[in-house]
Amino acid sequence: MSAVEDVSALPDAGEIVIATVREVTGHGAYANLGEYKGMTGFLHISEIATRCIRNIDRYVRPMQKAVPKVIRVNNTRREVDCSLKQASCEESKLKLIEVKKNEKADVFIDFIKAKPKLSDQRVAETKEKILQKYDYVYDIFEDIARKGLDVLERLKLSDDIKKAMHEKSSTVHVPHVEVRGVMEISSKKDEGIEIMKNTFTGVESSKGSATTEITHISAPRHHIAVTARNFKLVEKSMNNAVEKIRSTIENRHGEFNFIREESKKSHQG
Repeated sequence: MSAVEDVSALPDAGEIVIATVREVTGHGAYANLGEYKGMTGFLHISEIATRCIRNIDRYVRPMQKAVPKVIRVNNTRREVDCSLKQASCEESKLKLIEVKKNEKADVFIDFIKAKPKLSDQRVAETKEKILQKYDYVYDIFEDIARKGLDVLERLKLSDDIKKAMHEKSSTVHVPHVEVRGVMEISSKKDEGIEIMKNTFTGVESSKGSATTEITHISAPRHHIAVTARNFKLVEKSMNNAVEKIRSTIENRHGEFNFIREESKKSHQG
């Protein structure tokens, strides 16, 4: 079990926590729980991996970062038992996202606090208003970077706070997803080239949250790339673009074939 300093906060059973291994013994490991200052969690050797462990040093070592699940909390003795094997990959991933977003949010909030010289109370009130609409404080800054200042109209914030938030949001790099493919298009009609040009122009100029770009490779091949802020939107936009081009070409007795390429995630400022 854990040897714990006297602190007020304790994690809840089932909670995913960020831990730093402090000491490794023959029967388990002790780890500092970063979000609970002074708190130590214990990882029994049976809770470190799903397989039988003969050499614990192969799995955990001092100063190693870990994302375990809290499995038991003794409030009276202030002891916390944790498990690495019971924390799913998805739970660990979400926890790391949460920590990363909170760290970014702290930097942004410090900037906003300094700009209009906000009191701690006004900072707390601003955070509370944001969290009524968003899962994480940092999410609103990404939203402003994507959609502009109109996002702030939903929150009853003072003009000085809005101005500072808008200024800081300009530094956010919004992640975008790109999907690509190659279209093979041929037409026996004399006006085939003109049909393709008009169709491509219509697809590229479509309004929306996605950007579509078509470039000529060599007859009869054309490259199409669609970027948007998430996979769902980019997939929908790509499917709509490809089907529009396919329908137009085939309705004019041309031939169309689409070869999908691997998608990738990028960042745009």
